[in-house]
Amino acid sequence: MPKMKTNRAAAKRFKVSAKGGIKSANAYTSHRFHGKTKKQRRQLRGTSMMESNTIKKTYRQLLQK
Repeated sequence: MPKMKTNRAAAKRFKVSAKGGIKSANAYTSHRFHGKTKKQRRQLRGTSMMESNTIKKTYRQLLQK
């Protein structure tokens, strides 16, 4: 049986945390900042954890090494 390949597109966008959660960058951060409040812009910086378990399962399969 050959090894499972990691999906390289997913590997560049998502990281698995030490406890098994999945971190990703936030959406809505590329343009149109004049329509967002300072609070929104500040909170969209950095990364956030994925919430849904069904989504996590799908991305964990893509990131399998």
